[in-house]
Amino acid sequence: MKFIGIIPARYSSSRFPGKPLALLGGKPVIQWVCERAATVLDNVWVATDDDRIAEAVKNFGGNAVMTSAEHRSGTDRIREATEKIGAGCDVVINIQGDEPFVAPSQIKAVCDCFSDPTTQIATLGIPFGNDIKAITNPNSPKIVTDVNGYAMYFSRSVIPFIRGKADDEWPEAFPFLKHIGLYGYRREVLTAITNLPPSPLEVAESLEQLRWLQNGYKIKVGLTDTETIGIDTPEDLARAEARLAMATNGKP
Repeated sequence: MKFIGIIPARYSSSRFPGKPLALLGGKPVIQWVCERAATVLDNVWVATDDDRIAEAVKNFGGNAVMTSAEHRSGTDRIREATEKIGAGCDVVINIQGDEPFVAPSQIKAVCDCFSDPTTQIATLGIPFGNDIKAITNPNSPKIVTDVNGYAMYFSRSVIPFIRGKADDEWPEAFPFLKHIGLYGYRREVLTAITNLPPSPLEVAESLEQLRWLQNGYKIKVGLTDTETIGIDTPEDLARAEARLAMATNGKP
Protein backbone atom coordinates (compact mmCIF):
# COMPACT_ATOMS: atom_id res chain seq x y z
CA MET A 1 0.00 0.00 0.00
CA LYS A 2 1.37 3.41 -0.99
CA PHE A 3 1.03 6.39 1.36
CA ILE A 4 1.62 10.09 0.76
CA GLY A 5 1.83 12.72 3.49
CA ILE A 6 0.43 16.19 2.88
CA ILE A 7 0.78 19.06 5.35
CA PRO A 8 -1.66 21.95 4.80
CA ALA A 9 -0.09 25.28 5.79
CA ARG A 10 -1.62 28.75 5.55
CA TYR A 11 0.13 32.03 6.33
CA SER A 12 -3.03 33.77 7.51
CA SER A 13 -4.11 33.10 11.07
CA SER A 14 -6.20 35.35 13.30
CA ARG A 15 -4.26 34.39 16.42
CA PHE A 16 -0.77 33.87 14.96
CA PRO A 17 -0.14 35.09 11.40
CA GLY A 18 2.78 33.36 9.72
CA LYS A 19 3.05 30.59 12.32
CA PRO A 20 4.38 27.95 9.86
CA LEU A 21 7.45 30.18 9.46
CA ALA A 22 7.87 30.99 13.16
CA LEU A 23 11.26 29.81 14.40
CA LEU A 24 11.44 26.99 16.92
CA GLY A 25 14.93 25.97 17.93
CA GLY A 26 16.25 27.94 14.97
CA LYS A 27 14.08 26.13 12.40
CA PRO A 28 10.65 27.04 10.98
CA VAL A 29 7.78 25.18 12.62
CA ILE A 30 6.83 23.69 9.24
CA GLN A 31 10.33 22.20 8.89
CA TRP A 32 9.92 20.30 12.16
CA VAL A 33 6.65 18.83 10.91
CA CYS A 34 8.14 17.84 7.54
CA GLU A 35 11.20 16.21 9.05
CA ARG A 36 9.16 14.15 11.51
CA ALA A 37 6.70 13.04 8.84
CA ALA A 38 9.57 12.04 6.55
CA THR A 39 10.81 9.50 9.12
CA VAL A 40 7.64 7.46 8.41
CA LEU A 41 6.53 8.48 4.92
CA ASP A 42 8.70 8.47 1.80
CA ASN A 43 6.60 11.10 0.02
CA VAL A 44 5.80 14.28 2.02
CA TRP A 45 4.50 17.58 0.65
CA VAL A 46 3.46 20.94 2.08
CA ALA A 47 0.27 22.31 0.52
CA THR A 48 0.13 26.09 0.86
CA ASP A 49 -1.43 29.20 -0.62
CA ASP A 50 1.51 31.45 0.24
CA ASP A 51 4.74 31.95 -1.72
CA ARG A 52 6.71 32.67 1.47
CA ILE A 53 5.87 29.28 2.92
CA ALA A 54 6.58 27.50 -0.37
CA GLU A 55 9.96 29.23 -0.64
CA ALA A 56 10.90 28.35 2.95
CA VAL A 57 10.01 24.69 2.36
CA LYS A 58 12.12 24.55 -0.79
CA ASN A 59 15.02 26.22 1.07
CA PHE A 60 15.23 23.40 3.60
CA GLY A 61 14.90 20.76 0.87
CA GLY A 62 11.21 19.95 1.25
CA ASN A 63 8.46 19.62 -1.34
CA ALA A 64 5.81 22.32 -1.70
CA VAL A 65 2.73 22.61 -3.90
CA MET A 66 0.71 25.81 -4.35
CA THR A 67 -3.03 25.58 -3.76
CA SER A 68 -6.00 27.94 -3.82
CA ALA A 69 -6.53 30.51 -1.08
CA GLU A 70 -10.28 29.89 -1.23
CA HIS A 71 -10.46 26.47 0.41
CA ARG A 72 -12.91 26.03 3.29
CA SER A 73 -10.72 23.49 5.08
CA GLY A 74 -7.39 21.73 5.12
CA THR A 75 -9.10 18.65 3.70
CA ASP A 76 -10.12 20.57 0.58
CA ARG A 77 -6.57 21.90 0.25
CA ILE A 78 -5.20 18.37 0.52
CA ARG A 79 -7.45 17.12 -2.23
CA GLU A 80 -6.24 19.84 -4.62
CA ALA A 81 -2.63 19.15 -3.66
CA THR A 82 -3.05 15.43 -4.26
CA GLU A 83 -4.48 16.08 -7.72
CA LYS A 84 -1.68 18.53 -8.59
CA ILE A 85 1.12 16.28 -7.37
CA GLY A 86 -0.23 13.47 -9.49
CA ALA A 87 1.55 10.82 -7.45
CA GLY A 88 -0.26 7.52 -7.44
CA CYS A 89 -1.16 6.57 -3.89
CA ASP A 90 -3.67 4.48 -2.01
CA VAL A 91 -3.88 6.58 1.16
CA VAL A 92 -3.35 10.28 1.88
CA ILE A 93 -2.15 11.22 5.38
CA ASN A 94 -3.15 14.69 6.59
CA ILE A 95 -0.56 16.03 9.06
CA GLN A 96 -1.24 19.33 10.80
CA GLY A 97 1.29 22.03 9.89
CA ASP A 98 1.30 23.49 13.40
CA GLU A 99 2.27 20.27 15.23
CA PRO A 100 6.10 20.41 15.38
CA PHE A 101 6.25 17.54 17.87
CA VAL A 102 4.05 15.13 15.93
CA ALA A 103 5.47 11.72 16.76
CA PRO A 104 6.44 9.23 14.06
CA SER A 105 4.57 6.61 16.14
CA GLN A 106 1.38 8.68 15.77
CA ILE A 107 1.67 8.83 12.00
CA LYS A 108 2.39 5.10 11.91
CA ALA A 109 -0.68 4.40 14.08
CA VAL A 110 -2.90 6.14 11.51
CA CYS A 111 -1.22 4.29 8.63
CA ASP A 112 -1.69 0.99 10.44
CA CYS A 113 -5.47 1.52 10.53
CA PHE A 114 -5.48 0.86 6.77
CA SER A 115 -4.27 -2.70 7.20
CA ASP A 116 -8.01 -3.27 7.66
CA PRO A 117 -9.36 -3.12 4.09
CA THR A 118 -12.69 -1.74 5.33
CA THR A 119 -11.10 1.42 6.77
CA GLN A 120 -12.20 4.46 4.76
CA ILE A 121 -10.88 7.24 7.02
CA ALA A 122 -8.60 7.03 10.05
CA THR A 123 -7.73 9.40 12.85
CA LEU A 124 -6.12 9.31 16.28
CA GLY A 125 -7.20 9.42 19.92
CA ILE A 126 -5.36 9.67 23.24
CA PRO A 127 -6.76 8.95 26.71
CA PHE A 128 -7.41 12.08 28.76
CA GLY A 129 -6.41 10.41 32.01
CA ASN A 130 -7.71 11.94 35.23
CA ASP A 131 -7.68 15.61 34.19
CA ILE A 132 -11.31 16.72 34.45
CA LYS A 133 -10.35 20.26 33.43
CA ALA A 134 -8.97 18.96 30.12
CA ILE A 135 -11.99 16.70 29.63
CA THR A 136 -14.42 19.61 30.00
CA ASN A 137 -12.41 21.93 27.71
CA PRO A 138 -14.52 22.52 24.56
CA ASN A 139 -11.33 23.13 22.56
CA SER A 140 -10.40 19.46 23.10
CA PRO A 141 -12.94 17.38 21.15
CA LYS A 142 -13.91 14.04 22.61
CA ILE A 143 -14.47 10.74 20.75
CA VAL A 144 -16.67 7.79 21.57
CA THR A 145 -15.98 4.59 19.66
CA ASP A 146 -17.74 1.32 19.05
CA VAL A 147 -16.34 -2.05 20.11
CA ASN A 148 -14.39 -2.31 16.83
CA GLY A 149 -12.61 1.02 17.27
CA TYR A 150 -14.73 3.05 14.85
CA ALA A 151 -15.89 6.53 15.83
CA MET A 152 -19.53 6.82 16.84
CA TYR A 153 -19.38 10.56 17.53
CA PHE A 154 -17.05 13.51 18.12
CA SER A 155 -18.10 16.37 20.39
CA ARG A 156 -16.82 19.47 22.12
CA SER A 157 -19.11 18.51 24.99
CA VAL A 158 -18.17 15.84 27.48
CA ILE A 159 -19.35 12.49 26.12
CA PRO A 160 -20.61 10.29 27.54
CA PHE A 161 -22.48 11.85 30.44
CA ILE A 162 -21.79 9.87 33.63
CA ARG A 163 -25.06 9.53 35.47
CA GLY A 164 -25.11 9.36 39.25
CA LYS A 165 -21.56 10.60 39.85
CA ALA A 166 -20.07 14.00 40.66
CA ASP A 167 -18.02 15.61 37.90
CA ASP A 168 -14.73 15.02 39.69
CA GLU A 169 -15.48 11.28 39.73
CA TRP A 170 -16.02 11.06 35.97
CA PRO A 171 -12.39 10.43 34.90
CA GLU A 172 -12.26 7.28 37.03
CA ALA A 173 -15.68 6.12 35.83
CA PHE A 174 -14.95 6.14 32.07
CA PRO A 175 -11.86 6.21 29.79
CA PHE A 176 -12.54 9.55 28.05
CA LEU A 177 -10.75 9.84 24.71
CA LYS A 178 -9.31 13.05 23.26
CA HIS A 179 -9.22 13.56 19.51
CA ILE A 180 -5.89 14.34 17.85
CA GLY A 181 -6.35 15.92 14.42
CA LEU A 182 -4.22 13.56 12.37
CA TYR A 183 -6.13 11.93 9.50
CA GLY A 184 -5.74 9.36 6.77
CA TYR A 185 -8.08 8.90 3.80
CA ARG A 186 -8.26 6.37 1.03
CA ARG A 187 -7.71 8.33 -2.16
CA GLU A 188 -11.22 7.81 -3.57
CA VAL A 189 -12.80 8.64 -0.20
CA LEU A 190 -10.90 11.94 0.00
CA THR A 191 -12.38 12.94 -3.35
CA ALA A 192 -15.87 11.95 -2.23
CA ILE A 193 -15.91 13.71 1.15
CA THR A 194 -14.64 17.00 -0.27
CA ASN A 195 -17.69 17.06 -2.53
CA LEU A 196 -20.09 16.88 0.43
CA PRO A 197 -21.87 20.03 1.63
CA PRO A 198 -21.52 21.02 5.30
CA SER A 199 -23.81 18.95 7.49
CA PRO A 200 -26.03 20.12 10.39
CA LEU A 201 -23.88 18.38 13.01
CA GLU A 202 -20.69 19.83 11.54
CA VAL A 203 -22.15 23.32 11.66
CA ALA A 204 -23.42 22.85 15.21
CA GLU A 205 -20.12 21.61 16.67
CA SER A 206 -17.71 23.17 14.14
CA LEU A 207 -16.09 19.76 13.62
CA GLU A 208 -15.54 18.77 9.99
CA GLN A 209 -15.35 15.04 10.74
CA LEU A 210 -19.03 15.07 11.73
CA ARG A 211 -19.89 15.78 8.08
CA TRP A 212 -18.28 12.49 7.14
CA LEU A 213 -19.99 10.53 9.90
CA GLN A 214 -23.36 12.07 9.13
CA ASN A 215 -22.99 10.99 5.51
CA GLY A 216 -22.29 7.38 6.48
CA TYR A 217 -18.49 7.22 6.26
CA LYS A 218 -16.69 5.14 8.88
CA ILE A 219 -13.71 6.57 10.77
CA LYS A 220 -11.26 4.16 12.36
CA VAL A 221 -9.63 5.52 15.52
CA GLY A 222 -6.03 4.58 16.19
CA LEU A 223 -4.68 5.06 19.71
CA THR A 224 -1.58 6.80 20.99
CA ASP A 225 -0.12 7.56 24.40
CA THR A 226 1.94 10.48 23.07
CA GLU A 227 0.67 14.03 23.55
CA THR A 228 1.60 16.85 21.18
CA ILE A 229 1.80 20.63 21.43
CA GLY A 230 -0.03 22.55 18.71
CA ILE A 231 1.14 26.05 17.84
CA ASP A 232 -1.94 28.30 17.76
CA THR A 233 -0.56 31.38 19.52
CA PRO A 234 2.81 33.00 20.30
CA GLU A 235 2.34 31.67 23.84
CA ASP A 236 2.15 28.14 22.46
CA LEU A 237 5.42 28.74 20.63
CA ALA A 238 7.04 29.80 23.91
CA ARG A 239 5.84 26.57 25.55
CA ALA A 240 7.20 24.60 22.61
CA GLU A 241 10.58 26.31 23.01
CA ALA A 242 10.58 25.35 26.69
CA ARG A 243 9.77 21.74 25.83
CA LEU A 244 12.50 21.64 23.23
CA ALA A 245 15.02 23.07 25.70
CA MET A 246 14.09 20.41 28.27
CA ALA A 247 14.48 17.66 25.68
CA THR A 248 17.85 19.05 24.63
CA ASN A 249 18.97 19.03 28.26
CA GLY A 250 17.85 15.44 28.68
CA LYS A 251 14.86 16.19 30.89
CA PRO A 252 11.48 14.45 30.38
